Amino acid sequence: MTGRKEARRQALELLYQWDLTRQPLASLHEGVADEFAQELAGGVIERADELDRRITDASTDWPADRLGHVERNVLRIGLYELDRGEVPLEVALAEAVALTKRYAGEDAARLVNGILGQAAREAG
Repeated sequence: MTGRKEARRQALELLYQWDLTRQPLASLHEGVADEFAQELAGGVIERADELDRRITDASTDWPADRLGHVERNVLRIGLYELDRGEVPLEVALAEAVALTKRYAGEDAARLVNGILGQAAREAG
């Protein structure tokens, strides 16, 4: 079992591949993916349309379908985790920003931070 940070990274990789191919989750990972990563990715995939609507509602200029695959999937993961109630907003934001910085850069990280924060505020 890997740590939560690594599991989120694996979930992002799975979701990135799924977003591009729409192939079943089980076919997207060589070897054995972390259980938490599979749970996150599977939950996000089940609720992707709803999560995308919330992302679009929280963003003034960037509807979910205009975001890059990394940004969109990081936001999906963040919202999904917040909905589960297992992590505080600060943790979800920090993890989302760190993943985005690693895979998409500083500007994308600021965008993700703003959208996720707004979506969390709108959710109450």
